[in-house]
Amino acid sequence: MDALFRFSSAVAHAREVEAWFGGGDEAMRRMVQPWYERLRACGADTRELLHDGHPTACVEDAAFAYVDAFAAHVNIGFYEGASLDDPKGLLQGAGKRMRHVKLRWGEPVDETALTALIAAAYRDMKARLAAA
Repeated sequence: MDALFRFSSAVAHAREVEAWFGGGDEAMRRMVQPWYERLRACGADTRELLHDGHPTACVEDAAFAYVDAFAAHVNIGFYEGASLDDPKGLLQGAGKRMRHVKLRWGEPVDETALTALIAAAYRDMKARLAAA
């Protein structure tokens, strides 16, 4: 098994993450905030931090997802996204591990499929932690 991406500084609620949602391009950050709230709500063991300037959700201290906002879209990224089942084809990227879902203003979002990816990423990381 490959090493997990771990952060000993992850906490239940990070002030820096809250501040991120109020900074920069606030409209785009507000667009992705409800999805980040879903990441936070995955379980009692969910922690967070601001990593490389992006709100990052962890299971305990192991990163499983992040969000980011750009001028024309937002990303919801998954650290082990390459191993997730994605029957609706939402995931983008070609890296060894990471994948992301790109959301744009005015384009429909398959909320059911994205919610399922979030839950799957959380469960996947819990299983990786248990096996580690």
